[in-house]
Amino acid sequence: MTAAPPRERPVDQRPTARTAVRIGFGELMRPVRGQLAVAVAVQAVSCVAAVVPFAAVAELGRVLLTTPVDRQAVWTIAVIAAGALVLRTLLLLAAGCLSHLADVTFQHITRRRLAAHLGTVPLGWFTASNSGTVKKAVADDVQALHHLVAHTLLDLTNAVVMPATAIAYLLAVDWRMTVICLVPLALGALCYFRAMGGYAEQMIAFDQALSKINSSVVELVRGITVIKTFGRTERGHARFRRSADDFATFFLAWVRAKTAISATADLLLSPVVMLTTVLIAGTILIESGTLAAVDVLPFALLGLGLSAPMLAIGTNIIALRASRQAAERITTVLSTPALAEPAEPRTIDDTAVDGTTVEFRDLRFTYDGGTEALRGIDLELRPNTVTALVGPSGSGKSTLARMLPRFWDPTEGAVTIGGVDLRDLDPNTLYRTVSFVFQDVQLLNTSVRDNIALARPDATLDEIVAVAKAAEIHDRISELPSGYDAVVGTDVQLSGGEAQRVSIARALLADTPVLVLDEATAFVDPEAEVAIQRALSRLARGRTLLVIAHRLATIRGSDQIVVLDNGNIAEQGTHDDLLARDGRYAGMWHAQQEASAKRGGLR
Repeated sequence: MTAAPPRERPVDQRPTARTAVRIGFGELMRPVRGQLAVAVAVQAVSCVAAVVPFAAVAELGRVLLTTPVDRQAVWTIAVIAAGALVLRTLLLLAAGCLSHLADVTFQHITRRRLAAHLGTVPLGWFTASNSGTVKKAVADDVQALHHLVAHTLLDLTNAVVMPATAIAYLLAVDWRMTVICLVPLALGALCYFRAMGGYAEQMIAFDQALSKINSSVVELVRGITVIKTFGRTERGHARFRRSADDFATFFLAWVRAKTAISATADLLLSPVVMLTTVLIAGTILIESGTLAAVDVLPFALLGLGLSAPMLAIGTNIIALRASRQAAERITTVLSTPALAEPAEPRTIDDTAVDGTTVEFRDLRFTYDGGTEALRGIDLELRPNTVTALVGPSGSGKSTLARMLPRFWDPTEGAVTIGGVDLRDLDPNTLYRTVSFVFQDVQLLNTSVRDNIALARPDATLDEIVAVAKAAEIHDRISELPSGYDAVVGTDVQLSGGEAQRVSIARALLADTPVLVLDEATAFVDPEAEVAIQRALSRLARGRTLLVIAHRLATIRGSDQIVVLDNGNIAEQGTHDDLLARDGRYAGMWHAQQEASAKRGGLR
């Protein structure tokens, strides 16, 4: 049977996702901007206070070299120096505490913000974006911003304010010596920024080269058994060696290109060069009679410290760039369009005769806005029936099944339950109506009991045991020392098939009117699969069941079987009807039966 002709209906103009709003770096930092501004202000005052003791020593030398010595001035300068030192220490501690408190606040708010937003994005986004992407944003990237919030801003403030304060004081002493001291700083800064040229592009290349090494290592480790079994060890190591050689070639070329200019910058900014400059310039000016010998002391004390902040600026610029990259990944996640929610949600009357009837109406869907994965699907799933989707890989089975729990919204057409468009339902209502079990099982790091009772935390142990028996997992759980209280991942490591059966038990306990099983029995042995299918058939009474299975023998009793091919419904009917037509389904059935017979003959 071919697909029904598309119904004439107006194109649905309702949005499928809330409009994405790009969140900038400043917006990300907005919750702690006030705290950071106070921390920076306190740090700036502490930087000014840090210069005072050095200036006091220079002034003290001037007083001590004056005859007669003004003892009152000596004590005054000493008290000012000591007070400034204490003030510097207290303000430095205060700025550090404020910035770290801001960091704690920022991490807390950002992680909660990410978690809240991830709860609103379409489930299909998690399919396209693996768990590593989410983990990196929520954990790694938020943590990577610690240095920016807690340290970098204060370090940059220190690197700017302290030299500026010192230069202001030195200008008051002698502007000519100040200008001379700034010459090596200017030359060193010029060399340093030239050395930093192209840093962003080089870091991208560095990350790519390192990623190739990591990929080749993972590939080698995962395939080492097969490689050794077939005596291809040398070939298995070849890709890793090429990746390592390419990385070494790239890195050495980068280092060689920057070594000379970087060494020159470090030399010009070194204390030795600064001291040499001060002594030579001071000697020349003293010999010319235009500078008093005592005026060289401030430059010898403060001039040496002018270059250190320059090096700190360079280090913090690198950290700032890394932090910005982490912030961009976080803002990318936060800018992901959320699933559209109706302004006035509708409800489903699941007690009505057709209350849980599922309809796919002229459904079309594309992942990339180009090639259609589903094309004009018209399909009805009646209550108290089992509908099976079959077809070759890439035919659209999983895509169609995932439209029902609203992993994505249709590009055109609609999916309805009880006559209500899924987009008009509140998400909580939808997921109280539809449950699903897929191949990629996710169990939480908690007890087996809590994993099964995820949808119904108030379920009794008897109810949990009942669904575990139906899913053929009760015996395995009973063998555990802690039974249903065993913690998954700690007390017990479940195999793929066992985890799948826990997931099936979880869906059974949820007891939703609509159940989607996307190749849920793929990891269980044939005997257990038959038993589970029997349990699911009994459970299907009064429910709408949509199931996908590669092994056609497990769905031969379905009320209707839908054969998909290239996003279209190629055939539709019962098992006997489809065999009688001798079409695609019949060909798949006979091929599987022949394969089973051959396997049986090999035993």
